[in-house]
Amino acid sequence: MDSLLATLFSVLLAEIGDRPQILGAALALRFGNDRPIIIALALATALNCLISAAAGSVIDDWISEDPLRLFNGLAYIFAGIGMLAWRRRVELLDGWKTGPFLTAFFGLFILQFGDKGQFIIAANAALTPHWLFTAIGGWMGIMAAIIPAIILKEKLAGLLPIPTIRRAGGILLLVWGLWQALRAWRII
Repeated sequence: MDSLLATLFSVLLAEIGDRPQILGAALALRFGNDRPIIIALALATALNCLISAAAGSVIDDWISEDPLRLFNGLAYIFAGIGMLAWRRRVELLDGWKTGPFLTAFFGLFILQFGDKGQFIIAANAALTPHWLFTAIGGWMGIMAAIIPAIILKEKLAGLLPIPTIRRAGGILLLVWGLWQALRAWRII
């Protein structure tokens, strides 16, 4: 259960104002129908989270505790840096001739693949024998971040201080990652 909650909150924080959230809102605006976007998001995110957590579970079998903790720390450090750094422009998939479901499914799946949330999920799954809980926590965190953007669209930016959340979240993830890395090196 610890892994589920830790992953849920860290991935939720990492996804605020991130490219999948922006793409979800843009696709909902483009197609004018939230339901297929949300269903596609749920399925694409579930697949990504399962892949990430299963990969972390495999890594757990190969590596001892301290390198796993270092991997975990690095995942959080890079997530924090990613939140503090300049964000690349989001490709809105205007040229895709598929409908709302397929555009959202493949667009969000590809965008999430290799994203910071995926590394956090893999790193957390590597530290626990209950990797499925980590996948569920990651899925819940991503869904909690992106569904409001799909429903509220551009209104979300007016309701939340997204730049402030990104800065504070980036610092928080960076500090947590440094803490984990220093523990792995047995400095603290």
